Amino acid sequence: MEVGHWKAMHRAGVRVPGISCVLLSLLAILAAGGRLTQAQTASTASPSQNSSQPPVVTPPAPLTVSPKAQQDMREYEESQASSQKQPMSSSSVAEQRAFWDRRQKTISDDLLRNYPVQIEESKMAGVPVLLLSPMKMEDRNRTRILINVHGGAFNTDAGTLVENIPIVNLTGIRVIAVKYRLAPESPFPAGVDDAIAVYKEVLKTYTPQNVGLYGTSAGAALTAETAAKIKQLGLPMPAALGFFSGWADFGIPGDSMSWFSIGGLRATKSADSLLRSNPYVGHADLKDPILSPLYSDLKGYPPTLCITGTRDFLLSGTTLYHRALLQAGVDAQLIVFEAMPHAHWIMYHDTPEAAEAFKYMATFFDQKVGRPVAGN
Repeated sequence: MEVGHWKAMHRAGVRVPGISCVLLSLLAILAAGGRLTQAQTASTASPSQNSSQPPVVTPPAPLTVSPKAQQDMREYEESQASSQKQPMSSSSVAEQRAFWDRRQKTISDDLLRNYPVQIEESKMAGVPVLLLSPMKMEDRNRTRILINVHGGAFNTDAGTLVENIPIVNLTGIRVIAVKYRLAPESPFPAGVDDAIAVYKEVLKTYTPQNVGLYGTSAGAALTAETAAKIKQLGLPMPAALGFFSGWADFGIPGDSMSWFSIGGLRATKSADSLLRSNPYVGHADLKDPILSPLYSDLKGYPPTLCITGTRDFLLSGTTLYHRALLQAGVDAQLIVFEAMPHAHWIMYHDTPEAAEAFKYMATFFDQKVGRPVAGN
């Protein structure tokens, strides 16, 4: 990637196609990672089981969300009806990675028109990273830094660009997006090790009270894992954590995974296994306190913002982690968006709901990063 190619003020780029393609592809990533899909579950069930199951009925998009969100939700449901004959879960991990490389380029071109930033490739502690910077750095932000660990089911980079472009523009703070090693080639704890290596490198230049850490989906899980590892190693905690549409327990998936899919309300019996059988887990104990931070000591954690939606299949995972933080005495906030599916700020990136989510994230980091950190 050439630095000039990513300069924020460029106007070139392909118009983003319908959101349904993005939603289906992310569902395929998770399904391929777990090797279990609705279609596979149905094929192994007995004829009597199949015949006794009522058809899935998805409620229409509610009037309580924006017209653009309603449109995106309708498009997704239409794509589901037309895609059943050719499940995208048959795609290989390599195909999914190639797809998301293209999708991130397309979506980021769209985002950059509204959120101009500068982007370049680099390395920190031997780990590949993207450095995203505001077009103009204010003096007060030169001592602040944010670290992002991206989503993508631990096997795909589905977020180093699209999770961060609005955050950098809105906060005026530079973001280091960690391109950590991916499963299945590099299972747990490789991703945690890479995030820790970058964090240690950042602490050579920035004080912990001026550092924020965040991620979406698998990146939210990795954020929680990295925080748990930071505490285990006795390192100073960052000033703030962003846990966006994630989970913190590989052993017991939450209730929402039985009701929702990537796109919203669509029950799937296979969802419960998408976490347990993810190649990222490897041979680790599912209750390992780093792999599943819900089993770790959360006392002394920094302020944390959790965001999800009422149709997010990780709604339970996000709220369970939020409650665990509250029980540990942590300053933890939870925002639940009406009717929004998994990671809607990426999936429905051009909706008012996405803009609102990014605004909450940016405001949180601007308020919390740069303040004294409890326990450090």
